[in-house]
Amino acid sequence: MKMPQAEWTERRGLAALIAALDGKARFVGGAVRDTLLGLEVKDVDIATPLLPEDVMDRLTAASIKVIPTGIAHGTITAVLPDGPVEITTLRRDVSTDGRRATVAFSDDWKEDAARRDFTINALFADPQTLEVFDYFGGLNDLKELRIRFIGSAAERIAEDHLRIMRYFRFLARFGQRQVDDEAFDACTAAAAKLEMLSRERVADELLKLLGTADPRFAVSQMQGAGIFEHIVEELDRDSGKLFNRLVEREQRLHVEPAAIRRLVALLPKAADKASHIAKSLKLSKKMQRAIAERLLPGSESGFNGDVENQGSPLTNIRAFAYRTNVDAARDVALLFAEETALPDMLAQLKDWQPPIFPLTGGYLIERGLKPGPVVAKTLAEIETAWIAQRFPDENWIKKYVDDQNLTLQA
Repeated sequence: MKMPQAEWTERRGLAALIAALDGKARFVGGAVRDTLLGLEVKDVDIATPLLPEDVMDRLTAASIKVIPTGIAHGTITAVLPDGPVEITTLRRDVSTDGRRATVAFSDDWKEDAARRDFTINALFADPQTLEVFDYFGGLNDLKELRIRFIGSAAERIAEDHLRIMRYFRFLARFGQRQVDDEAFDACTAAAAKLEMLSRERVADELLKLLGTADPRFAVSQMQGAGIFEHIVEELDRDSGKLFNRLVEREQRLHVEPAAIRRLVALLPKAADKASHIAKSLKLSKKMQRAIAERLLPGSESGFNGDVENQGSPLTNIRAFAYRTNVDAARDVALLFAEETALPDMLAQLKDWQPPIFPLTGGYLIERGLKPGPVVAKTLAEIETAWIAQRFPDENWIKKYVDDQNLTLQA
């Protein structure tokens, strides 16, 4: 079988790179897999029997910039005009503790394929002929959209416990609601091993999973298998229902997936609990803040399909956007708004730019208000009224000041 010609194979500098390796190279992994599926390819990886130092010398002689990104493990990065390409020497595992592996270099393509995770990720393609090399039935699994470990699932997981998360991520992306029994059982049996891994690695895989087009089936399988118990301390008791409704809304309304929005659907809605979990996952400060912004007051009491009657900011979605940001407001609407109100909320937010509060403390002082804390307090009160009135113009504010007789405190 041949891999179809794809635009990425014509990237500038790629032919020169292949020539420098004297034909001792094959495309491997995601680029081959996704091309066979007709999907867009972003990252290009190359495997070679050449030793990394030899690869560096050859590329340098060909005037190709090269970076020794992971040379101890056989990986270098070639910097090409259309993006970097990773080149890795064929390897075999010598030992592993489930977190990191000691490798030895090899010249055996099948031996290198055998140390990879899933059959669909162990496909090679010749850069010249585009012939596909499949040592473990990956082409058939790709046709069936079946996620299957190479060889023994338990052994592959023992080599790298993060493969548990990768299994469910690939299930979310390609699995089409079918699980491989051996893979699922092995993931379930080894789930506690996830606690041995760095939280950053686990969180990165979780966010990638949640960012796929439709992770509902994979997430439900993870919940059923107890996988989340070894990732976060607890999930929202209604997380399955809320998560499924959120993804359905995104698809129906053509809203791009967002991992943080979906994570909020799963997490407890009490701010302290969600914040603690976000910190335990070592999420960035920006992500922690985004989660906090999307924890709608009142939602911690439980999902009932309508939180608008709980004193929610959803009664004025633009006010919520003004206090936080438009993205947070849109996500809150998608997560918690009543179905009948959702289209109008999203319409209100589309292309809307929060206005700038037009009043300054100087205006109040000119009107006779005594400088000091009372100015800031009065401004805040006026701004609150302005927001409640849905951001009227400056004339309304001046009339409000006059009507309230706010400048009598000279």
